Amino acid sequence: MGFTENPRVKRRCFLRCATGIAAVFLVAPGGRAQTTTRATPDMPWSEDLNKYPGLLPEFGKLVEKLQQNIQFPPRRSESRILPLLPESTMSYAAFSNYGGVTEQALKILRQELEESAVLRDWWQHGDLAAAGPKLEDSLEKFSELHQYLGEEIVVAGSLQGRNPSLLLVAEVRKTGLKKFLQETIAQLGGGSKQGVRVLDLAELAAAKDSDSPKDFVVLVLPDFVVAASDLATLRSFTARLDRHGREFVSTPFGQRVMKEYEGGLTVLAAADVQKIIDEVPGGARQNATFQRSGFADVKYLVWEHKSVAGRDVSLTELSFGAPRHGWASWLAKSGPLNSLNFVSPKAILAGTVLLNNPAQIFEDLRELESASSSNPFASLAAFEKILKLSLKDDLLSTLGGELTVALDSLDPGKPGWRAILGVRDVGHLQQTLNTLIAAGHVEAQQFEDGGVTYNTVQIPSSPAPMEIGYAFVDGYLVLGSSRELVAQAVRLDQHGESLGKSSTLLASLPSGHALEASALIYQDPVAMTSLRLRQIAPDMAESLRQISRGATPAVVCLYGEERSIREASVSGAYGLGAVLVVAAIAIPNLLRSRIAANEASAVGSVRTVISAQVTYDAVYPRRGYAPDLATLGIDPHGPVAGSQQRAGFLGDLANESCTGGAWCTKSGYRFTVRSICKQHLCEEYVVVATPVDSNTGTRNFCSTSDAIVRYKAGARLASPLSVAECRAWSPLR
Repeated sequence: MGFTENPRVKRRCFLRCATGIAAVFLVAPGGRAQTTTRATPDMPWSEDLNKYPGLLPEFGKLVEKLQQNIQFPPRRSESRILPLLPESTMSYAAFSNYGGVTEQALKILRQELEESAVLRDWWQHGDLAAAGPKLEDSLEKFSELHQYLGEEIVVAGSLQGRNPSLLLVAEVRKTGLKKFLQETIAQLGGGSKQGVRVLDLAELAAAKDSDSPKDFVVLVLPDFVVAASDLATLRSFTARLDRHGREFVSTPFGQRVMKEYEGGLTVLAAADVQKIIDEVPGGARQNATFQRSGFADVKYLVWEHKSVAGRDVSLTELSFGAPRHGWASWLAKSGPLNSLNFVSPKAILAGTVLLNNPAQIFEDLRELESASSSNPFASLAAFEKILKLSLKDDLLSTLGGELTVALDSLDPGKPGWRAILGVRDVGHLQQTLNTLIAAGHVEAQQFEDGGVTYNTVQIPSSPAPMEIGYAFVDGYLVLGSSRELVAQAVRLDQHGESLGKSSTLLASLPSGHALEASALIYQDPVAMTSLRLRQIAPDMAESLRQISRGATPAVVCLYGEERSIREASVSGAYGLGAVLVVAAIAIPNLLRSRIAANEASAVGSVRTVISAQVTYDAVYPRRGYAPDLATLGIDPHGPVAGSQQRAGFLGDLANESCTGGAWCTKSGYRFTVRSICKQHLCEEYVVVATPVDSNTGTRNFCSTSDAIVRYKAGARLASPLSVAECRAWSPLR
């Protein structure tokens, strides 16, 4: 496999590695909780720095050699594996073969260990004395494995019925892979069974699922190596290979993935979110709240890492099947981010967003929370009446939708921050602020400087009052953690020396993008790391700053379009898009697992109630069955011994809040008991378990005196069942 050398493109990545290498090699081996805020002799990194003087500069040399000498795989503009995937594929990830990169890095590391006495001494006798050789061996094995593989490795996920299926595929370019895998697995296992089977085509034909049903199976073919969690998936792959099937690339999702290869890429991940949502139990797409959110129209989530105009860029697209609406439309279309003109170019973190309509967002949130039992807006009307203000009309409607927050320092005593808000109606907003300040009985001061009116308020807090300064300038409300920071923000805008005008930010923007976006996140990772280390290891912080000199900030931009939200960043190969793709794939599976666990717990609780009712009937035959859950529970205010009123036969299910016929909640389900009684003798009962909402369960459960647990899929119940209604449901097998 060929490699292309582009040191300038990779420079930023390796400069960031300086911090990572130091963290892994120095902090991680002795990483444990620290309660002090200054470097002390017992801190592991301080010990290493004192014991091995000059260690961090040697790391700097190592990083420099890596950035100058590593050659990375070329971009890929097509895939031979893509057409071979099953039509049901819902997630897709493709990576370059980085075996050559690993081999080069290992060679450079060993060369540095040979040439640097301090690095070699630390490697052989420091905290990594035991782990170092294992790390080298692992890197060597990884490099050897990838010598057998082609230039691309693909991982695809699909869902067959309710069973998720994972398929890993790579081309084979060298014979002997099967033997290498078998020997490596045997070495790793140390003679014990590893749960991995390596087969060829003949062995696959003779294999039976019952042989080792939980084994991970690897199939080595002359041209491909395929791995899956079951034999059926491998047989399906070989069948498609024999008939030259191209079903996946004929699907809309397959075509969308194939399109990303145009122009070349290095890493690609994609998810068919529309299909994933349809597979979520309970019919999430039909949920009224989900429909109003606008995210029910999501189609695909695609993330790729590629080189654009000689720079590494991560690109993400969340596409919709219809124009964005509801919550999905909160992010406004791209526009100038002029509020960054009030941010210091030395800021360590800054974020800007353009919102469509703050007042409408407030209404959307109020509608969302109106159905919640803990509605935070419930007391808002009374609060507004006291102040004679409307949060929507007198505050949110005066704002323009542009919001910037910046962090200048992380001083625990007084962190330096700024917030800048676009304003539609300055006079109305100033009047609203005056009303709030007067109602809060806080100290306020005002002064003029250079034609700008500055205000400061002292908010009571412990141990000292918190000062907030603000001023209205050029259609913006500028706030800060002190009057000086607000005045500095105004001067930055006036003199054109702000972050928004800085060459550092403009050079960090994704290629082909000006300072116009729907949102932007700016971070100086070296400064953030140095600030954290300065309190615990000042020497290490300074050394890291020196060896990371020249590293560019991380910048992530979002762009709101009619039918999509796009992201572009120069923050490294694994940015926001990769996280979102993983979340889109993992969250539904986690939700499915949680629902299954909740339902199993609910069935167990129903059976516990059945046993408690049988016991109650035996102990108190003149009462029969207990009339409700509270009667079966423990009296929190009474004696330890049970009674007819509080028998003590249930634990946490019948807690203090379960009074009378109230619903009791446990593990995502609500429970209640309804008994049929005549003259204080209860001869029949119904216990019911229903999900709290569609995200906690998809089935309702019940039982009566016949002790048979029954179920019915569908919406949660609002009221208990009758005996006849329960017995009409399907018995649980």
